[in-house]
Amino acid sequence: MSGNACIKLSTRLLWIGLLMTFSCARPIPRFTWSGEATAPARLKFDNQSEKAETFVWNFGDGKTSTDTMPEHKFVYSGRYPVTLTATFKKKSRTLTEMIDIKAPEKCLVEIETDFGTMLAELYNDTPLHQENFQKLAREGYFDGLLFHRVIDGFMIQGGDPDSKDARPGQPLGMGGPGYTVPAEFSSELIHVKGALAAARTQNPEKRSSGSQFYIVHGSELTDQQLDQIEARKGIRYGTPQREAYLEAGGTPFLDGDYTVFGRVIEGLDVIDRITAQETDARDRPVKDVKMKIRVIN
Repeated sequence: MSGNACIKLSTRLLWIGLLMTFSCARPIPRFTWSGEATAPARLKFDNQSEKAETFVWNFGDGKTSTDTMPEHKFVYSGRYPVTLTATFKKKSRTLTEMIDIKAPEKCLVEIETDFGTMLAELYNDTPLHQENFQKLAREGYFDGLLFHRVIDGFMIQGGDPDSKDARPGQPLGMGGPGYTVPAEFSSELIHVKGALAAARTQNPEKRSSGSQFYIVHGSELTDQQLDQIEARKGIRYGTPQREAYLEAGGTPFLDGDYTVFGRVIEGLDVIDRITAQETDARDRPVKDVKMKIRVIN
């Protein structure tokens, strides 16, 4: 075989090899995930795909992403088919993995606002309030209502059904579902920052509003102030309660008068942002602060 023939054959074989390599360049989707798989679950996805340029994730809950290494929050428990589609040029391949999200052991609710989302625990020690709040949330009762009373260093209050689509300046705070809830007091459940408590009208039994609630913002406290409150109200704080007040602040002067039935465990900064808003003479934010509440299960 002549030298020119060898060169032509070598060139042809090289092109064949390149074409074969190109034709076999199919993407290989592959991923793992990490995080606590208990609702609400925040999972990180480690994309280990090969020979891919772009990615599309479908998390099985109606949400998608095109990030290479996404993070995703699964609000509710369940079994989710998470799908990764990896693409190289015009070729795509898909991988689906099933992810089981467990239900939380505690009773949790998400309180979504215009300034962020809070995650709150509803206490088992206040079963009447827990059941009532869950019932209303599942019915969508709170969705679109306002935090109609906001006082920096004190609390944010909402749950008045009259606040939905309320006109500017409209007096609020008297609405409800038409019933009240018996008081459920516990010396261990205090008005520390983030406490979720029931509003009420003046009544001798201290029964709670059927729907209106507040979340404590509060202020810093000292041992001397707590001593004074103990003496004035005839109560005694245990070590955990006293330490919680000294660390986080709160409104201890409300203890024993209003039922505390939960606490914000994530998103305390949301309370700070809401209390920083401008308010009118009735303590209503000039710009409406709407809420949406979902039970996590």
